[in-house]
Amino acid sequence: MIRLKDKVVVITGGSSGIGLATAQRFVEEGAYVYITGRRQGELDKAVALIGRNVAAVQGDVSKQEDLDRLYAKVKAEKGRIDVLFANSGIIEHKTIDAVTMEHFDKTFDVNVRGLLFSVQKALPLMSSGASIILTSSIAGYKGMPAHGTYSATKAAVRSFARTWTLELKDRGIRVNTLSPGATDTPIIDGQVQTKEQAAALRANFAAAIPLGRLGRAEEIAAAALFLASDESSYVAGIELSVDGGLAQV
Repeated sequence: MIRLKDKVVVITGGSSGIGLATAQRFVEEGAYVYITGRRQGELDKAVALIGRNVAAVQGDVSKQEDLDRLYAKVKAEKGRIDVLFANSGIIEHKTIDAVTMEHFDKTFDVNVRGLLFSVQKALPLMSSGASIILTSSIAGYKGMPAHGTYSATKAAVRSFARTWTLELKDRGIRVNTLSPGATDTPIIDGQVQTKEQAAALRANFAAAIPLGRLGRAEEIAAAALFLASDESSYVAGIELSVDGGLAQV
C-alpha cells in the first residue's frame, strides 16, 4: 500500500539523520518531498541518495527570509503542502552554571522560534486534512543533566502541538508531536569531541534503554509516516514517544 501517494511534503532539517531517513521513506510511499538544511553539501548528498521526487532548499529555519524562499518555491512548483515535518533542531550540552546568553538564544532561535515560523508560514499552503508533525524529544519531559536549555525548547514544542490542535481544528489540520529517544544519528557525534567519546555516549544510552540499543533513524521515520498518513486520521494533539522505553518505565 502506497500511503502518501501524490502528497507534497516539506521536511526541515532533512539533510541527515531522522529528517533524511523520513524523506527517503516518504518518497518510497509516493510523496514529493522538499528538504531544507543549512549545509548545501549535505543537501546535495541527500538529494543524490534519495534519487527522485525530491528538491532541496538551502536555508536556516531561524531566518525569516530563508523560510519565505522555501515556501515561495513550494507554492510556485506544487501550490500546496499536505504534510509538514518541522524537524530542524540543535543541541549543545550546558549545565546551568555554564549557560550563556549566546547558547540560550541559539538553541531557542532554532528549536522554538524557527519551528513556530516554519509552521506559521506553511499554513497558507495547507488545506483540510493536512498533517503537521513537530519533532520534540523525550528530553522535554525527562530530567537529563546538561540538557536544560534543550529540554526547555522541546517542552515548548509539545505545548505548541496542544495549542495548535485547537487553533487549527476548524481547518481540519492535525498537529502531533514525535518525540524520539536516543537515536543513532550524526547528532550524537556532534555532542562530543572524539570518536571514543561518541562510542562511550552510545554505550551509556544503550545501557539505560530497556530494549538494549539505540534507535535507528528508519524507526523514527516509520513513526513519522504513521502521523503523516491517513492511518492516523483520528489522531490529533498527541505526543508519540519512540524511545525503546527509555522514558517510559
